[in-house]
Formats: sequence, C-alpha cells, structure tokens
Amino acid sequence: MIILFFFVGHWFLSLFFQTFFQHRYASHRMFTTSPFWERTFYLMAYIFQGSSFLSPRAYALMHRAHHAYSDTAKDPHSPHFFRDVFQLMKATVITFRHYLKRTQQPEKKFEGYYPEWPILDRLGSSIPSRLLFGAIYTCFYLVFAQYWWLFLLLPIHFLMGPLHGAIVNWCGHKYGYQNYDNHDKSKNTTPVGFLMLGELFQNNHHRYPNSANFGSKWFEIDPVYPVMKAMHWLGVIKLRKKH
Repeated sequence: MIILFFFVGHWFLSLFFQTFFQHRYASHRMFTTSPFWERTFYLMAYIFQGSSFLSPRAYALMHRAHHAYSDTAKDPHSPHFFRDVFQLMKATVITFRHYLKRTQQPEKKFEGYYPEWPILDRLGSSIPSRLLFGAIYTCFYLVFAQYWWLFLLLPIHFLMGPLHGAIVNWCGHKYGYQNYDNHDKSKNTTPVGFLMLGELFQNNHHRYPNSANFGSKWFEIDPVYPVMKAMHWLGVIKLRKKH
C-alpha cells in the first residue's frame, strides 16, 4: 500500500508542477509571481519531477512552437506525423535536448518571458542528478515493496515527465471531441482528462491558450484551476485578467 501511495503521489506532484510551472507559467505566463515564489516553484518542480526534471526554458520554447504550428509539419510533437507514440516520444526528446543544450536556435518570437535558473537547470538536467533520483526511487521500493510486480512501476518513476508529455501530445490530438474549430486536430479527452490534471482538454486550451482554466463546459473539470485561484486569493500568484 505504501508503494501505491508513493506512486500516485509522485505521479500527481510531478504532473502538477509540469502543468502549473512549466506549462501555465513558463510557457504561457498565465500568472505573475514574486521572485521568491518563482524560485520556490522552480525548486519544487526539480524535487518532484526528479529524474525527469524539465528545463522551463526548453519546455516553453518547444511548447510555443507547438501552439504556433499545431498539427502541421513544423509542430515539434504532433502525433499525426509519427507511426506510433514511441517515435513521437523519441522526436520530442531530441527536440527538447536541442533547446536545452542550445544547439538549435528558436524563432525569435518564441524567446523570452520564461524563468531561468542556470545552476538548477544544469543540475536537474545532469546525468548524476537523474541517476541519484533513480537510486532513491529504487531504494524506496527495496524497502517497502512487498511483491515483485510492484517493481514494474519503477520505470514509470524514471520517465515520469516524458510519459506525461507523450500521453498529452498523443491522446490530446487524436482521441476525443472538439468544442471549437481551431484549424488543427486538438481534442478534449475525458474522463482521462481529470487524471492528467486538465492537460487533456487540448481543444479548449488551443482555443484559449492563455486561459488558466482548461475546462470550458460544465462537466470539464480542470482540478488545477481552483488551486491557482486559491493561490491568487492568498497573494502567492496573480492571475492574468481574462480578455
């Protein structure tokens, strides 16, 4: 039971900071916050994403290109140009690494307005850091796993970030329904959308990319939005006004 709690906790905490910090803040600037809280969220993203920490700058650059060229040949991760999800993951990782190592120059319009912490980016993206987190996960399983089959969950811990991205990018542009004609293939995928903390309301998000609430209809619940509203009321963040 402890292992399952650990797995679910890691899944949702890693996913929360991916959608809250790398996606909604770094990529879209859906809210503003103080330098103290920005660094706090940065550090928490590193801790909870662990072995699959994602550089906010690299994430933002790739994600902005995805919005600008959604489901076209210039989209860095449209599922309609890959024969399976594994090829999509491979291509996404390669593009992400180019932005991370700055071996590929982004278009000027995608640059700027994202948080940067060079020391933590280098640390979080380093092999020793990823191996250390992997060792921590493994040791936790060695101590608490009561059945051999629980160890089958370990690879998911190691690759949590890429797996989240693959689910959203593949399912969110292939399966589900559309509320809006966005001139792309973005879909809303439910009820899986709730398990992905609103990230699978892709059709809504592509229609209103700067809206902090990914839900649109009454039954489309984005569980991260109420958390952001609470942070706004507490003065931790300041949500952008709706236009």
